[in-house]
Amino acid sequence: MHRRSQNESRALNLSRGSGQSATRSAVLFVCVANAGRSRMAEALFNDLARGRYLAASAGTRPARRPHPEVAAAMAEIGLPLEDLPGTLITAEAAESALRVISMGCNVRDACPAATMNLQEWELDDPKGRSPQEVARIRDEIETKVRNLIAALDRELG
Repeated sequence: MHRRSQNESRALNLSRGSGQSATRSAVLFVCVANAGRSRMAEALFNDLARGRYLAASAGTRPARRPHPEVAAAMAEIGLPLEDLPGTLITAEAAESALRVISMGCNVRDACPAATMNLQEWELDDPKGRSPQEVARIRDEIETKVRNLIAALDRELG
């Protein structure tokens, strides 16, 4: 299976670490650190959507890099995550997205997207988990992403 490079995805969406939006994204995945669930969702979405839609990810308190266990789980399926800082969510990024999805991190209070139609995905935090647990979380995110893409296909044609 062809995997889109993370560089290509980042160039199309958000400049990692700058907090500035580059283009309109169909989906913005948000969590606190932008180092685990949101990064996995972004990479999976951009790979599975095959260019039909774009996703970006951001956090309310971005980490310096993806969690190592998350990077390992994604590399395992051929979607390596770059070792770059997380992106700070901005109101502009949230407003330009068709969907804003919180990854089960209770970001509503700290997030400028709170005034948007924020969809919650209840997911366990992969930080510090075993490789098997991170793979389970990754696979759960993949299922949710596939369902989201199917919903966008129905809505947007």
